[in-house]
Parts: sequence; C-alpha cells; structure tokens
Amino acid sequence: MNKIKYFFQFILIMIIFFIFKILGAKISSFLGGKLFELIGPVFRSNKIINKNIKRAFPDIDQKKLNKIKSSMWNNYGRVFAEYIFMKNFRNGNLSENIIIDGIEVLQKIKNDKQKVIFISGHFSNFELMAMQIDKLELKVAAIYRPLNNFFLNRIMERIRKKYICKNQIKKGLGGLKELIKLNKDDFSTALMIDQRVSQGIKSNFFDTEAFTTTIPAQLSKKFDIPIVPIFIERQQSLKFKMKVYEPIHFSDNETMESITLQLNKILEEMILENPDHWIWTHNRWK
Repeated sequence: MNKIKYFFQFILIMIIFFIFKILGAKISSFLGGKLFELIGPVFRSNKIINKNIKRAFPDIDQKKLNKIKSSMWNNYGRVFAEYIFMKNFRNGNLSENIIIDGIEVLQKIKNDKQKVIFISGHFSNFELMAMQIDKLELKVAAIYRPLNNFFLNRIMERIRKKYICKNQIKKGLGGLKELIKLNKDDFSTALMIDQRVSQGIKSNFFDTEAFTTTIPAQLSKKFDIPIVPIFIERQQSLKFKMKVYEPIHFSDNETMESITLQLNKILEEMILENPDHWIWTHNRWK
C-alpha cells in the first residue's frame, strides 16, 4: 500500500517541480512558501508544533506563536521549491545570493588541510551549508537522512550528490562506518544535530531532556578534531547569510555528554536568534 501512495506522491511532486522550473526560482520560492502555509498544518500536528515553540518561549502570546508557525511553513515551502534550482545556487545566477560571514575560517581550514566537524540545524535553506563548504573545495562528507518515499529519495540523492556535496553519507550504522573511514582519509564532516534520533543520548535542550545525536562528540574525541558551528539565515526571498563560527577545540577532559550538551546550547542560541526559520515540526522531546 505504501508503494502506491509513495508513487502517486512522487508523480505529484515531479509535476510541481516541472511547473516550478518553468516559473523560475523567485516566483517558485514565493509560491512554495504560500502553498506550505496552506497545506502544512494539514499534514503535521499543530499540537506538537505549539508545544515545541512554548518550550523555547514559555511566555509567548498567541499572535507571536502564530507568526512563528506561519513563517516556518513559508520557509519550509520555499526550501521545497528551491531544490529544483540547486544548480543555480551552486554555479548559476543565484550563486552570489549567499554571503559567508566568516569565510576566512573556512579558508584557514582549507589552507591548513585541517579536518573538522561542521554542525548546524534545519534553518532557512539548510542544504546550502554543505554546498558552500564543498564549493570552496574542502574535503567534506555530509550526513543525511533518506526520505521514506524511496521514489522521491532517488531524485533527492541525485540532486544532493550533483549540486550540494558529492560525498553523501546515510544516517545509520553503515553510514557511521563509512564516515569513520572518510575521517581517516582527512575528510571533514557536515551534519544537522537538531533532529530526534533513536541512537543517541538524552541531553538538555530548552530545559528538557531530548534524544540527541552523539556523532559530533564521538568524532571529536576519537580523532581529536574541532567542531565548527554554522548558522544559515534567509535574509530575504532568495538571499542568505551563512555565519561560520570559530572552531571549538574540546579538551581531553570533556566527555561525550558534556560536548553534546554544549552543542545543544549553541543550537538553542541559533534558534532563538531566528525562530521563524527553524523547523518546529519534529517531535524532538518525544
């Protein structure tokens, strides 16, 4: 039954992508945002989203809460529409729309042939992080979670490998083994740390314990390499700013738990800086 459902989803999305391709990036991004503002609440629990937002903003009023939800869905829809234009973001007319604040940090990592762990969350168009790092010719592998819809996942994997980052590592035990092998070959790692994971530890996140990935902490301790946070902000329509933080070097005394907690705190600060463009739909504290 799922195969039939996934197939028809795939056909519908391919038709939408075809229409977006004709309309162009600016109009498609706008329409994608408006479309998700309408249909997003139908497919995701409004109760979970409200609860998540109130964890970060306990005293938020309903008007502000509704604004965050609406902006989140709009951004979600824009990201969806922008997938078909990843080629343009990488090498085409949209490539100059991404400003990197801290490009000197990336250049130093490249020049020193340093191996690091890039971390971020699902902010704005989150796919641009690995793309910009790869464009600067740093050796990097990006961790991703395959879509449940295997028809659509093939297309997304093709887009990711061709235009975002050619070294794509699937989440899971097999992917972790491949990642460790690449680390031994001096590859850096890029991943999002804000999704709930089944294999992780409980770490404080907005004053409540939440299952959190330990991959950055594991790699940092195993290979003695620093962690570099990155925050991507949509400034307007198709224009973005990518802020690259200074590398964080953890001492030998730091535990996997303490490193993970510190990264969660950094993630909190990023979310509070621009809550409108973080994806609040994940049941992070389940």
